Amino acid sequence: MAAWLVLAKAGSKRISEGYDDNPATHYSWDSTVPNHATLKVGDVIALWDGTELLGLSVIEDIETGQAEKETPYCLKCERADVAERKRKLPRFVCWNQVCKHEDDKAGWKTKQVITYRSRHEAGWIDARGTLSAPQLRALCVRQASQNSLRELRWNDFHHALTHGGVPLPLRVIDTTQQVIAQGHGTATIRVRKGQPAFRKHLLEVFGEVCAFTGPAPVQALEAAHLYSYAANGKHHKGGGLLLRRDLHRLFDLGLIAVNPQTKTLHLADELKKYPDYARLHGAPLTVAVTGEHVKWLTKHWDMHRPHTSVSAIPHQPSPIKSLPA
Repeated sequence: MAAWLVLAKAGSKRISEGYDDNPATHYSWDSTVPNHATLKVGDVIALWDGTELLGLSVIEDIETGQAEKETPYCLKCERADVAERKRKLPRFVCWNQVCKHEDDKAGWKTKQVITYRSRHEAGWIDARGTLSAPQLRALCVRQASQNSLRELRWNDFHHALTHGGVPLPLRVIDTTQQVIAQGHGTATIRVRKGQPAFRKHLLEVFGEVCAFTGPAPVQALEAAHLYSYAANGKHHKGGGLLLRRDLHRLFDLGLIAVNPQTKTLHLADELKKYPDYARLHGAPLTVAVTGEHVKWLTKHWDMHRPHTSVSAIPHQPSPIKSLPA
């Protein structure tokens, strides 16, 4: 498994780069950055601000493009190792250990670059307060590296997070990677062809009702597929329910599942520490479902609860009867 430590700090990257990083959702870089083409969908991405770890997730998608970029260079050695000082003068200094030229100006040239933008919102785990800068550097494959994209030793990084002073459960990372590998990774953030019509159909069938919590503002409801849309490629009429955005994401990640026999909610243990979610454990669906829905819910259950028998969970009868298939 590949894991990357990436720097997300205002002003930390080179002059004029203009990135729009948002640690919890996306990260941007271009082909002037070492290791630029090495990051892949399914890799772990850990973001830090130069001081501490901010959080980590799994790369769901990488968008690429092309752009023109102005890059500075040293007027003496003509290398692109130029940093802009905030306080000390002269304003520019060359990073090259042989040159170290200081100047009030820098040279500039325009070049074509490949742009990259990762998306990693679904599996984001906030990790502030867990690992410091020295600890993170020690976990890199090349500990002395100054690159913005640095490869981590995944096993050691995982152990440091789960056995450190502030243990961090990483099950969501494992689940997200599994879901992405099975073609279901961007369900919570991608707008897919036919999705508006699919949502409209669900609103006509169920009304403005979240299937897990009941009536909700229409603006908060999303059309949730009960199956892997990316792998299946179709919008099945019996394959969707309306869910609140947060519950949609948790369902996609398997942190919430529906017992297909009892039609009650089953929460992963890490959600039960949050009162608002904990009360949903064992709660019945708030809408009537068909046999087609149950078929897809069974597939979802088998994927995310492979070692949990549906018959082993106490039955809590729902006051709402299922519609005929």
